[in-house]
Amino acid sequence: MSAYDISVKGKKGEAVSLSQYKGKVLLIVNTATQCGFTPQYDELQAIYKKYQDKGFEILDFPSNQFDGQAPESIDEIDKICSTKFGTQFPRFAKIEVNGKGESPLFTYLKSKQGFKGFDMNHKIAPILVDILTKQDPKYAKNSSIKWNFTKFLVDRTGNVVQRFEPTHDMALVSEEIAKLL
Repeated sequence: MSAYDISVKGKKGEAVSLSQYKGKVLLIVNTATQCGFTPQYDELQAIYKKYQDKGFEILDFPSNQFDGQAPESIDEIDKICSTKFGTQFPRFAKIEVNGKGESPLFTYLKSKQGFKGFDMNHKIAPILVDILTKQDPKYAKNSSIKWNFTKFLVDRTGNVVQRFEPTHDMALVSEEIAKLL
C-alpha cells in the first residue's frame, strides 16, 4: 500500500483519489487559519511556486482539532488562504487527523512516520511541549498529530519518507523536497 491507494474528500465533499498524484512528490499538511503557525502558508506557497513545475504538489487538509483554530467553513478557509496568503495548491475538505473520526490518510501517514520531537530552537516549541505535557505526559511516545501544520513528505512512488513538525524550519523542508525532485 502507498499514499496513492487512498481517497479523500475534496472541498465539495466529492471523493478524490490520491492516485491522480502518482509520480509526484507530495507534501501533505494539516492546517488551520487561526494558529500561531498560520504564517507558514506564505512559506508553503513559496515552496509550491519554486517546485510545482518539477513534479511537486502540496495537499492542504484543514483541521479544527487543535484549540478550534480552523472554525470557518471550507469555503471561508479557501477564501482566506487564497486572498490573504495567495495559496494556489490543492485544498481538501476539513478533516480530523486524530481520534475516532480521523481520516484514513492521516492514519496511514502516522503509521509510516511517527512523532520524533519538536525543533526546540523554535520559539513556540516550549509552549507546545507545556500544553501537550499537561494533556498527556506521555505525548511524545505516540504517533498522533501534535498540532497544526504537521507535514508529511511523500516520494514519487507514494512512500512516506519524512515527517516535519510545525516547529521545523521551512528551509529544511524545502531542502528535503529538492532532494526528492
